[in-house]
Amino acid sequence: MEGAQLVGRVAAVADATGLARPTAHRILTSLAADGFADRGDGRWYLGPELYLMGAVAAERYDITDLARDSLQALAGATGESAFLSARRGDESVCLLREEGSFPIRSFVLYEGIRFPLGVASAGLAMLAFQPEEQIERYLATADLTRWGSAHSPDAVRRRIAETRARGYAVNPGLIVEGSWGMGAAVFDRSGQPAWALSLTGVESRFAADRRPELGRLLMDEAHRITRRIAVR
Repeated sequence: MEGAQLVGRVAAVADATGLARPTAHRILTSLAADGFADRGDGRWYLGPELYLMGAVAAERYDITDLARDSLQALAGATGESAFLSARRGDESVCLLREEGSFPIRSFVLYEGIRFPLGVASAGLAMLAFQPEEQIERYLATADLTRWGSAHSPDAVRRRIAETRARGYAVNPGLIVEGSWGMGAAVFDRSGQPAWALSLTGVESRFAADRRPELGRLLMDEAHRITRRIAVR
């Protein structure tokens, strides 16, 4: 695959899928008839129908337009980098980043990176406010210890309890030593934690006496976005 919209030549599609070339061509032709693929310059591309489907889905799932000013407010008020992440299955996916003014930054998060729920602060915030039975099913099957012993099921349960008590999640350098993060969940119309706002930075910027203020700012903006989603 050579680009976001490029599917490739028939031979490339056949090689990638293990299909015979005639079969790959027949499937692509059928997809093109319904608008899901398009052909040009001897190559196949994603079709216009996928764009329309994505545009319709974006009305429900894409909240970047509702969250952008909150990220700017967080970055401006704290000097740290601010992020919007979304839950996709059992992962958190970073969608949007706003740089803060503080010159020393953490680069653990960037747009497109994925973490299992419960690892980064955004994923911990979203996991913590799921129903208890869902959390236990997830912890029974997820192998989070590959991120270190601090991500054992019992350790994650303790951080979930702390997150619920505070209202926001804290990641005290558990992914990269010295790189801290804090996150607050954003809820969809059904009350599910579908997104999260987070701040990241170096450890010295997340001292104990500053964390409550950072947490309050995160929760204020998360609640603001949740309210916008409810009336959109």
